Formats: sequence, C-alpha cells, structure tokens
Amino acid sequence: MIEQAISQGARIRSVALDYYQLAKPNIVGLTLVAALTGIYFGNHGVLPHWSMIFWTFLTLGLATAGSCMLNNYYDRDIDRLMKRTSRRPLAVGLVDGRKVLVLSLALIIPSLVLMAWLVNPLTAAVTMVGVLGYTVVYTMMMKRTTPWANQFGGIAGAVPPMVGYAAVTGELGAAAWILFIIMVVWQQPHALSLALKYREEYARAGVPVIPVAHGVAATKQRIVIYNMALLGVALMPYFYGMAGGYYLAAAIVLSLGFLGHSIKFLFSDKDYDIRLFLNSIFYFIILFSVMVIDSV
Repeated sequence: MIEQAISQGARIRSVALDYYQLAKPNIVGLTLVAALTGIYFGNHGVLPHWSMIFWTFLTLGLATAGSCMLNNYYDRDIDRLMKRTSRRPLAVGLVDGRKVLVLSLALIIPSLVLMAWLVNPLTAAVTMVGVLGYTVVYTMMMKRTTPWANQFGGIAGAVPPMVGYAAVTGELGAAAWILFIIMVVWQQPHALSLALKYREEYARAGVPVIPVAHGVAATKQRIVIYNMALLGVALMPYFYGMAGGYYLAAAIVLSLGFLGHSIKFLFSDKDYDIRLFLNSIFYFIILFSVMVIDSV
C-alpha cells in the first residue's frame, strides 16, 4: 500500500513537471520582468501597491503560460522532427494533447477576464493582442508559411512592457511605446542568431525561417542591419527623458559592442555564432536594468 502510494505520488509529480515544462517558465519569467519595467516607468519610478503588481503578474503569467501551452500543442508534430524540441512532453507523448489544449484555454480566457476586472480593461486588451499575436498570427498562421513569421512574433513578444504600463496608468504613453519598439527590434537579431544554429532542423521540419528561406549570408546581413537599428532605438529613453547619462553611456557601449560582434560575424566563415545569441540576452538584461536604475 505504501509503495503504491509512493508510486502514484511520483507519477503525479512527473505529470505536473511535464505541464510545467509546457508552460515554458523561462518565457513567463522574462515576460513578468519586462512587464515590471513598464510598471516602473508608468508609475514614474515608484512601484505601486503590492496588490496591483500581484494581480497584474498573476493574470499575465497565467495568460503567458496558457499561450505557451497552446503553442506546444499546435507545434507538437514539427517538434518531433527537431532534435532541440523532440523531448518536449507533447512531442514524446507523455501528456494527452486534448488535456493540454483544454488547460491552455482554461488558463488564457479566465486570466483575461480577471485582468479586465481586477486591473483594468485596457491591460486585458493589450494582453489579448499579445496572446493572439503569438498563438494565432505567429504559431498558427505564419510560422510554417513565411520567413516573416519572426517579425510578427517579435511584435507579440514586445507587448509585456505595454501591459505593465497600462496596468498602472490605464493608458499607453510614449514611454510604453519606446519600450515596445526597443523590444521589437532587439528580438530580431536575438531570434535570427538562434535560427542560424538550428537552420537544418528547421528545414527538416519545413519551417521557413530566414536562414532556410534566404540562406546564411542574408541572415548575417539582417542581423547587422537590425543591430544598427537597435543602436538608434536604444538611445530613445535618454532623449525622451526616461533615463539619464549613465543609461546613455551604457546604451552606446552595449549597442556598439553588439553591433561590432555582429559585423565580425558577418565577415567570418562561421555559419552560426552561439555567443551572439548569448550576447543578445546579456544586452537585454543589462540595458533594461541600467534604464531602471538610472531613470529620471
């Protein structure tokens, strides 16, 4: 009896872990950090009452987790064809697809309703745009049909700061749009550098990412172009008055370093450089951290 109970408990923990992995906790965490930046600037450098942050984080986190589950459900067939994703619970068949679909919708829909009620309707509407952009436009409509999918996916991924800003202001001011633009541009070299590493797997799965559709050289050129644009948009918080001189110096140094790395990669014989992808993560974390610390 005891052994049976232990075995049943182990199975429950295993299934719970599978669903936890399908929710992509890393993406949920980054989403909440980005939203917190929007909250901070929307409330003029002061964190609001804990209840505002709690309900915004809870509802946004649930909506994001549900969206990630829905993405996993829809992509389970191509996930089996790619080594990087072949061990995901749905691809392996460890969980039932119908249950994942039901749970994803059960997370998304009530969280949006709660957000409209406990935070404000605009925040729920902005979150819904992000959810639909990621699950419907990117995952279902574009990912398998066009190399432009990442551009539209980047728009959905840049929504969290706007969600945070709208949560404390009830509107979308200039600061929210600036944070949004920075994230839209940043996500392009970030995603392209990873797509280069896994281009053969994407090709095998029939996913026409830029490296598959246009080749390595064209992808490397686009990374440089996006990083040139990033150098410009990263300076916007300073000129708009969101952050001070320390941020300006950090933005210039970080952006020039990122751009220089991408130019060096452009003229190299490498087909991919995973350090460029890691550099993009470092860039994002440091840039937004300094922006918050040096806000004015």
